[in-house]
Amino acid sequence: MTLIKTSAAILFAAAITATGAFAGTGAEGVFTIHNDTETNVVSGFYTSEDDGETWSTNWLSIQVRPGESAEARFHANSGPCEQVLQVGWVGDDSGEVLDEPISIDICEASNVYLEDNDVSFD
Repeated sequence: MTLIKTSAAILFAAAITATGAFAGTGAEGVFTIHNDTETNVVSGFYTSEDDGETWSTNWLSIQVRPGESAEARFHANSGPCEQVLQVGWVGDDSGEVLDEPISIDICEASNVYLEDNDVSFD
């Protein structure tokens, strides 16, 4: 999956392979992540193929600042539509604070909105 920020590229390091189809994700395997917070910086984006037992490494190579968006593109032709994800934020001590994991249907989602204490998608 590749994440393209307005003027910088972010490479998701994980490849997801399983049964299912990514072809319907957003527009041809693409969806947009929006940081809709006023002050919080996204520091991490993680997925779990086993419902939160183990997590991928951080897919983001740079931080996504408030008001910025990033485009995510799946390169795999198949994989489960239902994904568990977790977002990390830069904490007050510069460490990472993790949101609660959520499940989204990436075959239906075109946009993922990261807000204070809320992650939504459509």
